[in-house]
Amino acid sequence: MSTTTGPDSGQFWLKVDEKVRGSVPKVKVSYLVHLCQHCDNAPCIAAAPEAVYKRDDGLVIIDPEKAAGKRELVEVCPYGAIYYNEELDVPQKCTGCAHLLDDGWTVPRCVDVEIAVGECLVAGREADRPRVHYLNLPKRFVAGIVVDLEAEEVIIGAKVTLENVQTGEVLVSETDEFGDFWFNQVEPAPYRIYVEAEGYLTRVVETDATEEDCNVGPIDLFAASA
Repeated sequence: MSTTTGPDSGQFWLKVDEKVRGSVPKVKVSYLVHLCQHCDNAPCIAAAPEAVYKRDDGLVIIDPEKAAGKRELVEVCPYGAIYYNEELDVPQKCTGCAHLLDDGWTVPRCVDVEIAVGECLVAGREADRPRVHYLNLPKRFVAGIVVDLEAEEVIIGAKVTLENVQTGEVLVSETDEFGDFWFNQVEPAPYRIYVEAEGYLTRVVETDATEEDCNVGPIDLFAASA
């Protein structure tokens, strides 16, 4: 019985979640991979020690012969990484491509593919025990556009200061040739935005990126009196 392939549909041994962040026209798309964590104290091993085991290299493997009919393994995984193959009557999951590693591969197939397209996934060792770690996860962004509505123009080169209201941390940027500004990878928090441009009054805008990314939209500056 094969441990390396699943049904054509209904199973996601490596699942990729897509999240659209912000609002038009300030939008980013993030992707997050979910797969077996190959836990040290794996609940699936505790539930069926005769059918699930951890290899010396740290990979957690379901023995398809001994695990046949054990539907309960699907429920015990806190990450939802185990699926049930109805046709084979066996629980299945990511194997870490153990069969390929045993055949001389140095990394699982998913990592091998991603090396070619940008190294989104990497394989390594942590105290000789594989784990799934997420690095550089997206935090928040705060973005907007600075305009002079009366003149019907965007304002290029405006100084935009972002102040974290909770910590007092300050970031500074300038609007680009389209009048846009972006602050990427900022902490979830409420923020105060100061916008300054020559010939205009300073504008202060409050926004909150605690729960989600912020597109503050157009910030209209008013010309300073002569």
